[in-house]
Parts: sequence; structure tokens; C-alpha cells
Amino acid sequence: MNEQIKSTLDALEIKKVNPMQEAAFENIVAQKEVMLLSPTGSGKTLAFLLPLIQLLKTDEKQVQALILVPSRELALQIEQVWKKMSTGFKVNTCYGGHSMQTEIQNLSSPPALLIGTPGRIADHIERNTFSLDNIETLILDEFDKSLELGFHEQMLFIINHLRRLKKKILVSATAGIEVPEFVDLKSPKILDFLSKDSSVNQQLHLCEVISPEKDKLNTLFDLLCMLNSEAALVFCNHRDATERTSQYLNSMGLKASFYHGGMEQDDRELALVKFRNGSVKYLITTDLGARGLDIPEMKHVIHYHLPLQEHEFIHRNGRTARMHATGTAYVVLAEEENRPHYLAKDIEQINLLGKKTLPQLPDYETLYISGGKKNKINKIDIVGFLSQKGQLEKEDLGLIEVKDFTSFVAVKREKVKVLLQLIRNEKMKGKKYKIEIAR
Repeated sequence: MNEQIKSTLDALEIKKVNPMQEAAFENIVAQKEVMLLSPTGSGKTLAFLLPLIQLLKTDEKQVQALILVPSRELALQIEQVWKKMSTGFKVNTCYGGHSMQTEIQNLSSPPALLIGTPGRIADHIERNTFSLDNIETLILDEFDKSLELGFHEQMLFIINHLRRLKKKILVSATAGIEVPEFVDLKSPKILDFLSKDSSVNQQLHLCEVISPEKDKLNTLFDLLCMLNSEAALVFCNHRDATERTSQYLNSMGLKASFYHGGMEQDDRELALVKFRNGSVKYLITTDLGARGLDIPEMKHVIHYHLPLQEHEFIHRNGRTARMHATGTAYVVLAEEENRPHYLAKDIEQINLLGKKTLPQLPDYETLYISGGKKNKINKIDIVGFLSQKGQLEKEDLGLIEVKDFTSFVAVKREKVKVLLQLIRNEKMKGKKYKIEIAR
């Protein structure tokens, strides 16, 4: 790898790529067609982004590479990784629910790398908002999920319009997926890093919790009380179940948020922001949360409901025991509940009997600010304002996220009330913004 790649790894504080990433780099640079199969959490995003540094041309002013993804969350996650890489190449994301006018404005100064969901990218192609003439690299990340979500027609439409492609890269964490004819793969180089039995992860500890009641909410509560106030990702099979479960946990004094595909984009983003910054300890989600989310490494994954398909079980478990870490996945089963075929019968059972200690409240609370990047606000502005006007110390602040028109700041819980009083009538960069606890 050249000096630019080494400096990129330095920017990411990565000393060395893993064997999968090394193989992906060599083959994506050298081959016309590559199919990369590797488990969730193995570093696939970096594996297909690193070669782009070598493939993109600095003197080209149009879009050169297109990445199609099944969800807005995955698009934003890839964009964040690319920005952290400090390559010097511009990136933009396009996805449903985002302001079309903002995207069109962003594309008026075309990025080298464009990331988006099939529906929104197809929409832009119909509107002619960017040129396709210089797109030579197409990456389909989690392509099986895009197919599963019914994006066949949009993907066919997009690929048919990319007439100057030189490279196609397909990426997935699932084995045995049939590639549709419209992708027009001829003889791809297959890089298969999925183990023969991909359901087995030596770093993952799987255990079972039996609920004496058919309604397992009390058992889930007892289990969370046992986790020493550590964060957990809880999977349900249905949207309404995520909401009901979250409401119950909150009523019991635990800080939980729900997350599913039927929510408005702003609500979904806020749920993730709170989980990322630690102001919420439990994220109750559908299988939408199994892939493509920008959330911290999890020590605990809980299957409140078990999925029908084994591959979804594997993807859920991929949220813990990633890379070199260890983690635990808990299966919550009612006594009479049917076990799916893929679940072994000899899993260790955990006994929840004994005194329950309510988890500690999160250290942080999330503040909402009604201004963001498009208002010329950045993290330094926010830190300066909260320090000078709100009398906060550096250690009182946690994660700060600045979006296009909004920002979110994690503030130590015990400081929030006084802070809001101090800044109530203050201006940031000469303008009054709405600042309140994010609900």
C-alpha cells in the first residue's frame, strides 16, 4: 500500500489492516468484478473504501464512484468513515427523507464519491442532477438487503444508466445469495471470509433466559437489571413490539428508545444519537438495527423475539463480539415457546433469581440545538458557546453531532438544568437558537 493509504490508516488510528481488508484492497484495485463476503463487524466498509483512494482521480470534477446501500443509516455510516479517512475527495449522501433541494444543491458541486439508497439515486438520475459519464466504479454494499427490501427495479434502472463502468464490487455478510442477472457479473473474483458455519463465532457467548410468563417483559427487565448498568441492543420482530417494550422499560425507570423503519427520519436519527452518546442505554429495535448502524461496539445483544431466518440471527449477533472484542447474546424464551431450527438445544441457561438492582441512570442528557452545518455552526462553536455562556467544563460535555440544520450535544445530566437557565437568552454567533432537552 502506498504512502497515501498509510496516512489514511494513521488518520483512522489503525496500525494494520486485517487479512480480509488486505485481500479486498489488492483485488478491488486489480480486478474488474469482486464479490466480498465477510461477517458483520469484520471491517468491510474500510475494505472497499481504501481501494477508492487509489482509483479516484484528483483532476476529475464529476462523480467517479457510486455506492448503493439499502438504508439511510448505512449511507451515513459510510460517509462518516470516508470523512474520517481525510482523503481530500468530496463525498455526498442521498437518501429518502432527506431534503431533495439540499441534495441537488450539494450535487451542483459534484463529489468524487456518491453514496445513496437505490430509490433516491434513481430519482436523481431521472432529474439529471449529476453526470453519469465519469462513474467507473459501482459498489453494492449489503446488496442482499437491498434485494430483500424490493429495490430490484431501481437497481436495474441505475445499472442500465451506468454505461462507462470499469469495476463492480458486491459486498455482503450473507452466504449463498443469488446475484440478479441485471447486475451483469461475468466472472467475479470471490473473496469469501465467511466461515463454513458462520453462525459460530468463537468470541461470542450465547446463553438462554427462560421466562415463566408468555409475555416476557418482566423477564427482559430482570435481565437488563443484571447487566451492571451496561448498554444493550434488544431485538424484536415487529415495529409495535419495539414501541411497547421501550414504553414498558421507561415506565420501570430504565432509559430506552425504540427504532424501526416506520419512524420519521428525524425520530430515527434522534434515537441513534441518544444511544451513541450514552443518554439512552437500551435501544429496542427491529432487524433494521442488525446492519449498517453507526453505534458503539456492544457487549450485550438480546433477542426478545427470535427471527424466522438464521441469517438474521447471525446479523443481529454481529452487533457484538466484533473484530477482536468479546460479547454475549441472550435469547429470551417463554417456557412453551417453539425453538427455531437453527438454535442449539445445549445453550447455557442463565438464572435471574435473586435481588434486582435498578440500572443507574445514564451520565448524560441530550440537548437539541435548532441550527447545524447549513447555519455555519460547527462543534467548536458549540463547545465555545456552552463553555462561555453556560459555564460548562470540558468534562461536562460528551459526544457532539452536527447535522445539516440541527445539532445534538451530550451534557452531564446534573449540569443540564442550570445550563438551560444560563443560556436561555444568549445568542450563538449572533443568532438566537432554540436549545432544549431532546425529546
